[in-house]
Amino acid sequence: MAQPRLRVGIIGATGMVGQRFLTLLENHPWFKVTLVAASSASAGKTYAQAVAGRWLLETPVPEAVKTLVVQDASRVSEIAPHVDFVFCAVDMPKADIMALEEAYARAETPVVSNNSAHRNTADVPMIIPEINPEHALVIPAQRKRLGTKVGFVAVKPNCSIQSYVPLLHPLREFGLKAVSVCTYQAISGAGKTFQTWPEMVDNVIPFIKGEDEKSEAEPMKIWGGLNGGGIENAALPRIGAQCIRVAASDGHLAAVSVNFERKPTAEEVLARWKSFEGEPQKLHLPSAPVPFIHVFDEPDRPQTRLDRDLGKGMAVSVGRLRPDALFDWKFVGLSHNTVRGAAGGAVLTAELLTTGGYISPKR
Repeated sequence: MAQPRLRVGIIGATGMVGQRFLTLLENHPWFKVTLVAASSASAGKTYAQAVAGRWLLETPVPEAVKTLVVQDASRVSEIAPHVDFVFCAVDMPKADIMALEEAYARAETPVVSNNSAHRNTADVPMIIPEINPEHALVIPAQRKRLGTKVGFVAVKPNCSIQSYVPLLHPLREFGLKAVSVCTYQAISGAGKTFQTWPEMVDNVIPFIKGEDEKSEAEPMKIWGGLNGGGIENAALPRIGAQCIRVAASDGHLAAVSVNFERKPTAEEVLARWKSFEGEPQKLHLPSAPVPFIHVFDEPDRPQTRLDRDLGKGMAVSVGRLRPDALFDWKFVGLSHNTVRGAAGGAVLTAELLTTGGYISPKR
């Protein structure tokens, strides 16, 4: 990676995911945050002023961004010339997010988004870098639609699927038929802490709006194929999901049962998990965890509090592989929802797109 580092803007910098972007990028070897943007209510303040009393992470505000003046995220033409690309983590209605992200793309500024607005757009790649890096090949078709030379939108998928789709992916050679999954999702997935959401202490809520549907549908695009100018969803496996909010600060746990066309042995499953690596590992990308999948032999692991930070929060862990009375096998997976599942997954996606030549310096 040639110097200087790429200039990065964080759109939606004052929210929890925006804050996570800033901490992950504090010492990044390729990317440097040079601009932060948020709503007009925060615009004009220094970043330190804008998040005073609103900083939600245990790690402190990075010194380098404290004095940056927050820009109005809607002023695309004023922001675009000063950054090489942006990460987007705004909290707005879906239609407004779609319009804003396309406005940045049309201003020849690539967008790597944490938002869900464009996940169903056929020519927008939704990438888990270890699983479907080839979906970046749809970007030229998107640029043609948008009328851009370098601008585009890429997205990362929902945090709920990060704890089980990477574990199912190495097993696809056995023919995934049907999956039943129940996710136990931390409160940071709602942008909350126990201080800001005391009702969650000693509580479980069996409903997260839209999560069941996203958890069932998004893997089908991840496993889909390129078809002309878009991505065509896969037909199998059939997935049934239930998503539950639990009293954990960070980390999404998934209890998974799966049926196969050809049932693998336990030894085959474990071998696939332990040997799996994706393009980020092969390319030695800065944020790529090694190993990507951490396999536990202990019967009581993975545990949310103990294991969510494996690989600096970028690894996926798995354990409790055992036969299922209704399915072939069942197991438990875990991922860090605001690192691998949100900002960290987007940073790794940007690293992948940079190595592929999709993101480059404007100057």
